[in-house]
This record gives sequence, structure tokens and C-alpha cells, in this order.
Amino acid sequence: MLELPKHQEICRQFAGLLAYPDEAQLTTLDSLSATLQPVAAEAAEMLHNFAAFREQQAPSRVEEVYTSCFDLQPSCHPYVGYQLCGESQARILFLMQLKKLYREHGFSDESELPDHLVTMLRFLGSTDDQACRDEIIADGLRPALEKLVAGFDGEEQPYLDLLQALRSFLNLPLAAEGSAAGPEKECDS
Repeated sequence: MLELPKHQEICRQFAGLLAYPDEAQLTTLDSLSATLQPVAAEAAEMLHNFAAFREQQAPSRVEEVYTSCFDLQPSCHPYVGYQLCGESQARILFLMQLKKLYREHGFSDESELPDHLVTMLRFLGSTDDQACRDEIIADGLRPALEKLVAGFDGEEQPYLDLLQALRSFLNLPLAAEGSAAGPEKECDS
């Protein structure tokens, strides 16, 4: 079982790896691999495949693969609301609820839409509200990741390994913590 601070750190690292590629990701990969190995060996192994791709390719090739994966394939768009609701009124409501939730928790990330996978992982990396975290993971990230992974349809794609590593990690139980602030409240999203 993972303690909350370690879980938050890993969420932030996955967010960094799923953002548009940059050189800092190589350092993040090394750190995340070391962090995952003792607590999620399966996820670490999946991450190893992505790391091999990342280290062997020129930055321009990594950018090309990222763009072809996440920007050009609708089945692989990294927007949780899009994966769960499509382009619908339900997604608009989901976006509004996420913005409200982020504000209530003092979180701000204007670089992407609120339902972007990276933004949601950054939020998980910043909040201590366990009930909210559990709800976002169970009702948002896990089902969206299932659809994202299925969207690759057997295609060999390095980012598939990264998404599968994230999915494996998010299936790990989090250590229960006694809340000094009282009983957990339900997430207001």
C-alpha cells in the first residue's frame, strides 16, 4: 500500500511524462522508475518499455509520435471527459464541475482544459482530500484510461506502455489514513 505523499509524487511524475515532450522527461523517467519499482513492479516494467523508446529517439521523433498519438487520433485524445462523454453537454457539465472542484481546492492549471489527463494528474498530485481523489480515480481516470488503451486497438505505440503503466499504478490501493480533520466528505464534482 502506498502512502499519500508518495502517491501524489507519482501522479505528478506521470503528469510530467504525459505532457508534451521535453528533455526534463528523461530525468522524470529515471526518478519514476526508481520510485515505482518497489511499490508497483508491473507498472515499472511497462514504464521501462516507454523509457527505452524515449532514450533511443531524437526529440523531434518523440514529439512526432506524441502528436500522432494524442492529437491526431480521436480515440486517444487525452481528455477524460471526452473519453467518458464524447463531445456532449455531459462533457461541458463535467468540465464546469472540475473547474469548480479545482477552485475549491486552491488548484489552478490554465495550460489545458480541466479534463486533460495531465491536469487531472497534477490535481491528484496536489490535493490531500482522499474521498475526492478516490472518486476522480475510480469514476474518471480508470474508465477513461480503459477507453484510451482500447483506442490503440493493438497498435504498437510507446505511449500505450506509459498509459498502461499509469493504469496499473492507479489500480494500487492507497494506505488508509486517519483524518485529523474529521470524517471524509464526498467529492463535490
